[in-house]
Amino acid sequence: MKSFLLKTIANAVALAVAVWLLADITVSGDTSGERTITLVLVALIFGVVNVVVKPVAKVLSFPVLVLTLGLFALVINALMLLLTSWLADKLDVGFHVEGFGTALLGGLIVSIVSWGMEMVLPDGK
Repeated sequence: MKSFLLKTIANAVALAVAVWLLADITVSGDTSGERTITLVLVALIFGVVNVVVKPVAKVLSFPVLVLTLGLFALVINALMLLLTSWLADKLDVGFHVEGFGTALLGGLIVSIVSWGMEMVLPDGK
């Protein structure tokens, strides 16, 4: 449970950095508290997408991943961010990613920041 909480916090921080750096990734909310709650909800959605959909996408795209020496993983990350944006819209959570190029950059930012946060945060096991 502690590990899940730490990963959710790391994802929320990573998504906040992507929102801060890229104008086409937006989080709605009138106050910073509302935006924080929205980011946590989006981090939960993103976590579910990464646990359920991402492994299937990686297995199905394995030949392409091998041919591109793993660079296709950036495309998969972008697609997971776009799927998170779509799900957030369907669940009426104020998060939106505008376009594939933004999702590609946002996925890269989220991956790097999440990795860094997981290095800094203690292991929840």
